Amino acid sequence: MTHGGAPSEGEAPGAGGAVGTPAPLEGSGAADHLPPVLKQRNFSALWWGQLISILGERLTYLALVGLLAEHSSHFADTRSSSWLLWMLGNVMLAPVLLFAPFTGAWVDRSNLKHVLITSDTLRGILVALIPVLYVMTEHTLPVYVIVFLLFTCNVIFLPAKSAITPELVVPGQLLSANALLAAAGIVATGIGAPLGGWVVDHWGWGTALYINAFTYGVSVIALALIAYRGHAHADGTPDVSVGKYMHEVAEGWKLVRSSTPVGVALIALGAVWMGGGFLHVAGNQHIQRAASVPGMERLGILITVLGVGAGLGTWWVNTRGRKIRAPVLLGAGLLLVSVGLIAFAVSSRFAVFAIAGFIIGLSAAPAFVLSETLLQTGTSSRQRGRVFSARDFMMRLLLFLSGTLAAWVTNGWGTRNAILTSAALVALAGIVTVLYGRRTSIPAMPDRASPAPQDPTAF
Repeated sequence: MTHGGAPSEGEAPGAGGAVGTPAPLEGSGAADHLPPVLKQRNFSALWWGQLISILGERLTYLALVGLLAEHSSHFADTRSSSWLLWMLGNVMLAPVLLFAPFTGAWVDRSNLKHVLITSDTLRGILVALIPVLYVMTEHTLPVYVIVFLLFTCNVIFLPAKSAITPELVVPGQLLSANALLAAAGIVATGIGAPLGGWVVDHWGWGTALYINAFTYGVSVIALALIAYRGHAHADGTPDVSVGKYMHEVAEGWKLVRSSTPVGVALIALGAVWMGGGFLHVAGNQHIQRAASVPGMERLGILITVLGVGAGLGTWWVNTRGRKIRAPVLLGAGLLLVSVGLIAFAVSSRFAVFAIAGFIIGLSAAPAFVLSETLLQTGTSSRQRGRVFSARDFMMRLLLFLSGTLAAWVTNGWGTRNAILTSAALVALAGIVTVLYGRRTSIPAMPDRASPAPQDPTAF
């Protein structure tokens, strides 16, 4: 597969087309003569690699929370526990806030396959170092340093993965490809979350981290099977400066202001990330305090239930949800997410937690699937790294701010009021999404058999 050129024999042509030409959403005639995307070698290699590595990542999140729980006697002290979780969230977010605007421009000038393989190799090494350093020091500082480096690799990996996907499938199969990649995350969550909770509680958080290091190695092998050749770039190395940093951030917000469909998608996506920030700080403590025996198994099961809901939501968006206008679909989803958060906040029963998690996963799915496809189809192949880096910057900034607010509210008024605050903010975002979307006519997503829309920003 050539990056922006002719496809290799036996594989689907890329979706990038001519440089500067956005790819349409669905309905490309070429897609009718090609096998399903999972039967195409290049995309299949990407999909299986992601499935296995994401499964390992679910273990890592539970392992890190388990490490902090062990370090703090299962979050016995609210104040110190809130700040330990807040710090973990910050070291996960800081690399995006610091480096995303720079890495996007660099990714656009790099061989995407090489970027993905190098990133996953480094991630595997770093994950394996966490238990070694914690046992040596019995302090969380080395753990936070390694997590910072780990998520620095993520800053490079994620925009490269989003940018390479349209190069591996034809335009008519792009939405299906994104739905399958989302499904890979959901399946990995469904397997990895309960498995991770059990492994952490029975074998220890260190074992879970070693398993994740192994899954990154499997991902590297899968990525190496992709037949791909990058752009021949003549632009040289991009300038790196504080001015460029601010310019890239401004470009991301300019995209939100200038395109109503993009703005609607990012508002909805931002609301989901904001809810995640509150749940990371307040939700984890809420679950542990309600449990008769603290541990990670309950958290793993709840993440699985959330993943099942997200899986059904992704399927519905890709089928019947196509007939609903995007602002209505996204706004209604956020309102249902707020209902799930309220149920989670006011109860201490595990069954209610599970029902709430299912509702949240089901209702949040449209924000992830629609925003990914819209940004891919609305940009050229040489711009996607910067566009997705700008998106990652904005989402992680929201996660940082919401996590900070959650820690402050939890310390002052408890976990229940913190989660209720997040429910109110998500509901407000749902109303804003519908009202903002009325500024222009944003249609529903086209059926697979319909002609490709001329406007690449149409849903």
